[in-house]
Amino acid sequence: MRVLFISDVYFPRVNGVSTSIRTFRQDLANCGVDTTLVAPRYEAADEEAPEPGVVRVSASRVPRDPEDRRMAWRELTRALDALSAQDFDLVHIHTPFIAHYAGVRYAHRTGVPCVATYHTFFEEYLHHYVPLLPRPVSRYLARSFTRSQCAQVQALIAPSEPMHAVLSAYGVRTAVHVLPTGLAVDRFRRGDGAAFRARAGIAAERPLVTYIGRVAHEKNIGFLVQVFGEVLKCVPDAHMVIAGEGPARESLRAQVAALGLAGQVHFAGYLERDSALLDCYAAADAFVFASRTETQGLVLLEAFAQGAPVVSTAELGTRSILTAASGALIVPEEHQAFAAAVVRVLGDAGLRANMAARGRAYAASWSSAVMARRLAQIYEQLRAAPRAARLAI
Repeated sequence: MRVLFISDVYFPRVNGVSTSIRTFRQDLANCGVDTTLVAPRYEAADEEAPEPGVVRVSASRVPRDPEDRRMAWRELTRALDALSAQDFDLVHIHTPFIAHYAGVRYAHRTGVPCVATYHTFFEEYLHHYVPLLPRPVSRYLARSFTRSQCAQVQALIAPSEPMHAVLSAYGVRTAVHVLPTGLAVDRFRRGDGAAFRARAGIAAERPLVTYIGRVAHEKNIGFLVQVFGEVLKCVPDAHMVIAGEGPARESLRAQVAALGLAGQVHFAGYLERDSALLDCYAAADAFVFASRTETQGLVLLEAFAQGAPVVSTAELGTRSILTAASGALIVPEEHQAFAAAVVRVLGDAGLRANMAARGRAYAASWSSAVMARRLAQIYEQLRAAPRAARLAI
């Protein structure tokens, strides 16, 4: 089977969508599914080595967003036209922007079924990135937009059951399959926490609170910084690392400075995914997370795989991951309660060891290979269904 993937984001842009696409492409190949990905071209200096099966399209910068790119429509359609001879069996859309409309157009023109993964909680995304819109207006627009796009495809992939519930509440009638991405085998390779601390100049004995992920407003990192300020009242030698890049970085730096925490918060920036990033996870005494917008929360699974004790809220998609079996401390979005949980973890070596062991065992149950086999089965169902019956799949 041949499947055309299309997305508005991909590496070197680091986020959950990029990770999900690469993970599924690697595992689908072992299921006999050959994929070609169409994605934006980033600056030459930022490009990774060419990746087989990836077609890059000229793209321009997005206003007020230094990370993302907007593919040129004419170049995108030209690239898709050039791929027509490859006889794809199905189109899989991964983002709700230009890629969505190009993917739907291509599927319709070639007569193949089209599936979309709903990676983005668009309602919250729109609220953060178009803040001048009143919240009721942005909510109405986001829900109408989502219903319209979902009606244009034959099947939807939701990364978690709570995200499925959101789509149902919106009135989406397209068939939805709940399918997390899962963890690739390389995510279980042990990082070197001591090496990360040495590079960052953080003493081996210093209690370390860590956030890893996109540094964006919707990730609620400002709340975590405030929590860290409370933690310092009980653990004055604690240090915090914020690893990742994103549009909220400068406002967070300003917040850290205003709170007088500049000497105790380290912004690590982008870390190489296959080396330094794993080291950063492994260095954590407490991994903290409080995003309200995750459709799944892959970063939590990666933290578990590295044995990082997790303290987190459980909202939307992360509720599917943060179960009792995970070993995480699940807390409300309340400063004192969250800080108390972090202080507890930092002060109890036995608890950290227990959480690390439970987290590693739990992460092992989220195999990406199993998820890819399930996705391949969905593809087969769609391909085999008569065109008129595909809406029922």
